[in-house]
Amino acid sequence: KMLEVWYDGVVVGNYRADLLVENAIIVELKAVTTLESKHFSQCMNYLKTSGLTLCLLINFGNPKVDIRRVVCNF
Repeated sequence: KMLEVWYDGVVVGNYRADLLVENAIIVELKAVTTLESKHFSQCMNYLKTSGLTLCLLINFGNPKVDIRRVVCNF
């Protein structure tokens, strides 16, 4: 789903979330060996620009799926 990026009350762009659940939770999917700080930063940026508070960062890059919860309290 396309999400709008707001700044100072004006839409300044948009981005496509991998998944958006119930218009409340962003799900960001990765397939990398190790989750890095840039992946968590990406989730935080998505949360801040969308006004949402919860992102699930899911990595399929290892035999065991890694699910991380990223929360942004404004």
